[in-house]
Amino acid sequence: MPDHWEGDLIIGANNRSAIGTLVERTTRLVLLAKVDGTTATAAVVGFSDKLNEVPRSLRLSMTYNQGREMVRHAGITQKTGTAIYFADPHSPWQRGSNENTNGLLRQYLPKGTDLSVYSQDELDEIAYSLNTRPRQTLDWRTPLEVYAEVLKKSVAGPSTLQ
Repeated sequence: MPDHWEGDLIIGANNRSAIGTLVERTTRLVLLAKVDGTTATAAVVGFSDKLNEVPRSLRLSMTYNQGREMVRHAGITQKTGTAIYFADPHSPWQRGSNENTNGLLRQYLPKGTDLSVYSQDELDEIAYSLNTRPRQTLDWRTPLEVYAEVLKKSVAGPSTLQ
């Protein structure tokens, strides 16, 4: 069931701008959140707004790194009902899907870029591009295809999930 996410911020030029990245662990579906700065408050608003676009049953948890921008993580849980977990320090493999996705995102959002210039619509277009890109880890299917398949099976009932 696609309901556990990995999250991160990619930081822009001079550490003044950021974009929130969310990757669903099973399907590798990518969501990008416009974040107004790099503060903990900005992270709460950006992640909460984007997570709340996902049905409640499909956003049970988010695993994040130990970044200072998540000091107000309880605010995300309060606004979304999503439990927040933290990877161990210096253990990026515990959020491997998100780390890989951040690498792919740098093709669209190079390091040193002022990320504040991107609108949410532009970020959604970038996410769509990644979500329609076949992935080896998904047997060359796209994240959108896999997400749709899993959703279809979950709606059909538990007997079809085998």
